[in-house]
Amino acid sequence: MPSNPTFPAPPGSDLDGHSIEELSDYLDAGREPRNDSIESSPGCQIALAGLARLHRLTMEQLDADVEQEPAPSDSWVQSIMNRIALEANAGRDIPIAHSDPHAALALSEGAVRGIIRSAGDGVEGVIVGRCRLDGDVTHLGEPITIRVEMSIAWGENIPAAASQLRQAIADELHKHTELAVAAIDITVRDVRVAAHVGTPVQATATDA
Repeated sequence: MPSNPTFPAPPGSDLDGHSIEELSDYLDAGREPRNDSIESSPGCQIALAGLARLHRLTMEQLDADVEQEPAPSDSWVQSIMNRIALEANAGRDIPIAHSDPHAALALSEGAVRGIIRSAGDGVEGVIVGRCRLDGDVTHLGEPITIRVEMSIAWGENIPAAASQLRQAIADELHKHTELAVAAIDITVRDVRVAAHVGTPVQATATDA
């Protein structure tokens, strides 16, 4: 993360006794020395994966700054970190079908949000923000709507990027879950503009 900024922990962001700031520091230290409490916590692992993606994308943008690419502000980075912390908490159990009627297999809602976030990795200029699963995910076959907010770099084709993100999310959810996805709604909440172009632009545009 650029210059290792210190952010206040958002309400509800405690992950098995660890704050998002502590997890960020642990990641920056190369996860050394090993902390078994963090490494054995599913919530912490989801948060670490999200922070690693944010770290990588942020550093890529900083490296590209010489080519006049947009660089995110600290306030924007903070908002994403806070969202990762909140959404890494387990949430509802999402069942997975099994041939044994006595078996009870499930994914946590936090794990599914992690899958949704990771789907955005391959979409140029896009970073996934808030993720929400609307509907009763606790019952197999119930239709749900995935609502995702994204940040996009200035100059990217917004409709094309939203379409790519939607397809990537659909593919990953089909691969890893049995959710009956009725719709994936993508909302652009932020257009990241380089300092030489102007201050960051806040945009609200829904591509449903």
